[in-house]
Amino acid sequence: MAVPVFCFVQRIKSCLGVHLQRITSGNFHHYQPAAQSGSDLIDLATFRPQPTASGHRPDEDEEEEIVIGWQEKLFSQFEVDVYQNEAACQSPLDCQYRQEILKLENSGGRKNRRIFTYTDSDRYTNLEEHCQKMTTAASEVPSFLVERMANVRRRRQDRRGTEGGILKSRIITWEPSEEFVKNSHVINTPLQTMYIMADLGPYGKLGYKKYEHVLCTVKVDSNGVITVKPDFTGLRAPYRIETEGEKQELWKYTIDNVSSLAQPEEEEREQRVFKDLYGRHKEYLSSLVGTDFEMTVPGTLRLFVNGEVVSAQGYEYDNLYVHFFVELPTTNWSSPAFQKLSGITQTCATKSLGMDKVAYFCYPFTFEAFFLHKDESADALPEWPVLYCEVLSLDFWQRYRVEGYGAVVLPATPGSHTLTVSTWRPMELGTVAELRRFFIGGSLELEDLSYVRIPGTFKGERLSRFGLRTETTGSVTFRLHCLQQSRAFMESSSLRKRMQSMLDRLEGFSQQSSVHNVLEAFYRARRRMQEARESLPQDLVRPSETLES
Repeated sequence: MAVPVFCFVQRIKSCLGVHLQRITSGNFHHYQPAAQSGSDLIDLATFRPQPTASGHRPDEDEEEEIVIGWQEKLFSQFEVDVYQNEAACQSPLDCQYRQEILKLENSGGRKNRRIFTYTDSDRYTNLEEHCQKMTTAASEVPSFLVERMANVRRRRQDRRGTEGGILKSRIITWEPSEEFVKNSHVINTPLQTMYIMADLGPYGKLGYKKYEHVLCTVKVDSNGVITVKPDFTGLRAPYRIETEGEKQELWKYTIDNVSSLAQPEEEEREQRVFKDLYGRHKEYLSSLVGTDFEMTVPGTLRLFVNGEVVSAQGYEYDNLYVHFFVELPTTNWSSPAFQKLSGITQTCATKSLGMDKVAYFCYPFTFEAFFLHKDESADALPEWPVLYCEVLSLDFWQRYRVEGYGAVVLPATPGSHTLTVSTWRPMELGTVAELRRFFIGGSLELEDLSYVRIPGTFKGERLSRFGLRTETTGSVTFRLHCLQQSRAFMESSSLRKRMQSMLDRLEGFSQQSSVHNVLEAFYRARRRMQEARESLPQDLVRPSETLES
């Protein structure tokens, strides 16, 4: 969980409430009842937990609840045992901890038993940061960057204003040295850390490092962010810890925000800070957008497409590349003069994926187009742009051959779409044609790629493709992210309804195109069946066998 740091600063009395409880069965084997002479009965009072020398009973170790403030030091049993020995104090901080522990002993002892803390000044913080692993390997060798990051003391530093606006260093280093590159990779963000810990050792064995577990980590950086990990429990189930060793025990704990309510003056000051922050953020977003936000002309729909040629699969030869272009309908559609509506991918080798060979291109492209809605009649069926593609392959001598042609109507609805385009190629019958295709690289090609569908320049009633022999090949996968912009989306309801009806008709056109593609594939299958029958010897074909339409 991350919250702005000034929320923490304004509420000086911010605290965390931690509740720890053992949820395993009771430890009755710790208590050895003494046999009474002359009696075979054992009094039940002998099973009751007896107080220890320090006044604590064993059942008090089963559950503990405590409130902890920011950077509040709570000593563990291990630290109490260590710092009571004056010879173990090697730094001024150790001596300070020793004095505090002696005062606690004189005033009645610690208020905590199992729960304790490590503050930003303790050695545990630096050691924990240094021992973090970057990989899951058992024998990990720290890299130069890992060592530098571990040695950086990420502490909060006082921000001192600089006089004037003169830069103290160059913004761009045109010829960086190797040492400069290494040093620039180190993140030196001042950071304060606090760990809330728990000693989950068995009763009577508190104070061992192997039983220490981290319950919560709180970090505050100089960018104004507080990080609490794990998050506050709230209405969720408690967190659980299962200890390791001969006797596995299960503990549960909760973390809650128990900060005292702020005074009205503090809340008002906090609201002013929030308002100022949101105002500056709004100004920042406005500066990114600018005042010259581009709006479309009334009655115009702007189509913006971020696309990607993902892959091609199912083709005969290797080293594939795709040539694609977008054809805009001749009526009511236009694009900027600088706009490129075509592209060619890189040559990509295929890899085996199941029974198919797949070439992954991941080639991005983008374009935009404008549709001007002029015809108001309900019978007018507007057309939608079409994406054509041509798949080719290269051989060792850099000779290319056509692997397939395909086309698909762009989606009429905004959003993300993944389209798979099936392709076909013209073919010649006979072994000579296949030998020529394999050795020389020559193959039949379409002079006009729009012939894959109905060409935009075709004005007749019927487009005949009689005699064109084709072969089904592989498929190409496109991923398209479509955006639409129009003033009608934010104007009156009548204009929105008019634009929606126009979009519905556009979607109907795309569905009509899909039906056309299905019928076209059916006709090609019938032609292939007829060609197969014609290639059979006449004595194998019965006269009664005819093709029905």
